[in-house]
Amino acid sequence: MSESSIRPAVITKVIPDSIAAEMGFAPGDAIVSINQQKPRDLIDYQFLCADELLELEVLDSRGKTHQLEIEKDYDEDLGLEFESALFDGLIQCNNRCPFCFIDQKPPGMRDTLYLKDDDYRLSFLYGSYLTLTNLSQKEWNRIEQMRLSPLYVSVHATEPDIRTRLLKNPRASQILEQLKWFQQKRLQIHAQVVVCPGINDEKHLETTLLDLAKFGKGDIPAVASVAVVPVGLTRFRPEEDELIPVTAEKAREVIQQVQTLQPKFRKTLGSTFAWLADEWFLIAGEELPLESDYEDYPQIGNGVGSIRQFLEEFEEIATELLPPKVFPPRQFNWVVGNAVEKAFQPIVDRLNSVEGLQIEMVALCSDFWGQTMSVTGVLTGQDLLHGLQNRKLGDAILLPDVMLKHGETRFLDNMTVEDLAAQLKTPVLPVSGIDGLILGCINPQL
Repeated sequence: MSESSIRPAVITKVIPDSIAAEMGFAPGDAIVSINQQKPRDLIDYQFLCADELLELEVLDSRGKTHQLEIEKDYDEDLGLEFESALFDGLIQCNNRCPFCFIDQKPPGMRDTLYLKDDDYRLSFLYGSYLTLTNLSQKEWNRIEQMRLSPLYVSVHATEPDIRTRLLKNPRASQILEQLKWFQQKRLQIHAQVVVCPGINDEKHLETTLLDLAKFGKGDIPAVASVAVVPVGLTRFRPEEDELIPVTAEKAREVIQQVQTLQPKFRKTLGSTFAWLADEWFLIAGEELPLESDYEDYPQIGNGVGSIRQFLEEFEEIATELLPPKVFPPRQFNWVVGNAVEKAFQPIVDRLNSVEGLQIEMVALCSDFWGQTMSVTGVLTGQDLLHGLQNRKLGDAILLPDVMLKHGETRFLDNMTVEDLAAQLKTPVLPVSGIDGLILGCINPQL
């Protein structure tokens, strides 16, 4: 990446009482260089700022350049947030995975929903998954030199022909050599395997997990954990993609296969190592594992244990926040994906134990995506409009904000919460997490 492609880092927020606030920084200003070096991304910015004397070149919102000197403690943060973690642009994916959710979207959605991220920096910073197929030697060197670990890697299969078939990229065959590189450099990854029935399941899945387990030993295992995830399909996917959906029978088969290996991993590696995403149990109609089975939730961002954690945390917070009674009485509809309907019934029962509070869970699948079972985050405004318009809606609709664009009130299909409320003629209350759900029930802003 040439220096000319590195854009100034545009500031979106200045933390109150920070060094940057004292210096007079404002949203819209931009960092051009730090100690004569242009930061490529948030990683560079954090590294360059870890010094006691900084010389900054700053471009203010009016286009005027300023030279600033800052003296501070070595590890003291400036107090700035930026519009993007990447100042030189996103490293996009060069694979053509048939199960890629981005390729299973219709036209006309938000532009950002079509960006194929395969960027190791976002993997390090935020835990997004990459494939390692597009890294130049310069980027491999940077990973080593800056100790960018752990990374999160979509492995899917360790057999070269199977992985190449899945990623549609000949460079995909190098995965075992790349894992050996992480092992030699004492760096780590968390892996995921998206199971596509008929391609990388059955004996291929076992081969993959056993191969990955070979890198799971030692004080710094190259592979720290593996998430086994079912492929998700929509009605917009290409007809020739050779993919078939995961059935309840297939889910039970995969659960049995992985759970048979887990005791062996615990014995040889000291860890369960390979975990099943919650969706397997939801599809199979089986009970979720206990909280103790997830150890320290190493794959929580991949939906491994997230429902169990939500249920356990709900109980703790409900004990603290829920009153025995609310007045005046109120009735709400709580909208979730139908994949979690059975798992979330205890939450509804607990909320309805409060005198004067009546919660009805409305568990919907997504007709928009053509799914018979859906997680909450993929539901669109159209799905909610279709699923709610002929129901008694009570005082308001409680809406988990995972359905919305971060910081906005817009669904994946571009409908807004305001549009939905107007068409349903009922208030719609976005709620964030467990605290938001409980407070929305007992102290709604209607």
